[in-house]
Amino acid sequence: MVTTKTSDHIAVVIPCFKVGPSVLKVLEEIGPEVSSIFLVDDCCPFETGNIVKERSTDSRLNVIFIEENQGVGGATMAGYMAALEAEADIIVKLDGDGQMPPEYIPVLTRDVILGEADYTKGNRFHFPNDLEEMPLLRKVGNLFLSFINKIVSGYWNIMDPCNGFTAIHSSVLIMLPVKSISKRYFFESDMLFRLGTIRAVVKDVPMPASYEGTSPSNLNIASVCLEFPPKYIKRFFKRIAYSYFLRDFNAGSLKIVVGTSLCLFGGTFGIYHWIKNASAGIPSQTGTIFIAALSSIFGFQLLLSALLWDIYNYPKEVLQNRLLVRKNKQRLPFDIEKKEVKVGEK
Repeated sequence: MVTTKTSDHIAVVIPCFKVGPSVLKVLEEIGPEVSSIFLVDDCCPFETGNIVKERSTDSRLNVIFIEENQGVGGATMAGYMAALEAEADIIVKLDGDGQMPPEYIPVLTRDVILGEADYTKGNRFHFPNDLEEMPLLRKVGNLFLSFINKIVSGYWNIMDPCNGFTAIHSSVLIMLPVKSISKRYFFESDMLFRLGTIRAVVKDVPMPASYEGTSPSNLNIASVCLEFPPKYIKRFFKRIAYSYFLRDFNAGSLKIVVGTSLCLFGGTFGIYHWIKNASAGIPSQTGTIFIAALSSIFGFQLLLSALLWDIYNYPKEVLQNRLLVRKNKQRLPFDIEKKEVKVGEK
């Protein structure tokens, strides 16, 4: 069993929307390695916050009520903010529906505690046997989103990007542009993108997931298909600009520039002469075809080489080891109408 150092203040944030009494079992299973718990009632119609206030006696528990629904990202950020104000060193996000085993918190936080990662997240795809319980639609969807997130975030070494069981070091969290992070279901994917822009080290932690007896997901597949693609495209081009042209200009940058230029030139040159010759009723000359084909092929090869460069260029130097940990020195620029209640206090 992984143990934590007594000097580490570990906080758990639990965003709640349409969860209800099932969160009580989750709270009971949170071990003594956790110093504080922040349950965020995201304007929950089941009044999860009031249920917890009435039935839980855990002195570590703080219940935060948000006046207007913010989505999983907004609720998590409210919890993150409260955890930072409580001077937490490591902050764990845990869903309240019981799909994530709280006993894995020591395993999830291990690499962050040891300074081997800035952000860790659960990975339900590591052990094939664990996938038997996962619904087929979730398997296919998660595999597709994993590949897209690798391209967008640059973290080619991780899987299961929508897994909400995560741990982050407080010094790294403070560096993120909190106001810009997506508040709703795009939150987990956006976190990976934002972590990539500051070159934080992200690691997967193998974990099982239980779907028996849990409430159905609030995620709407249709809305995901409409909402996610534009956001992925925008963040992909932002990442390329940040990583290869603003922060640095390296061999990968050169390959992108030359490869893209050659592909555009070859395609444009070939199409232009094909249309011109077709209109005149004459066959295209061998030299014209050769120039268009060679430029396109060579450009495509350079872009493939740039892709390989990108795959091996994911962050490897742990950021928290190079930062001065600032406790209570900087408040997150994230304001939400909320009130906080300490369980056990009148």
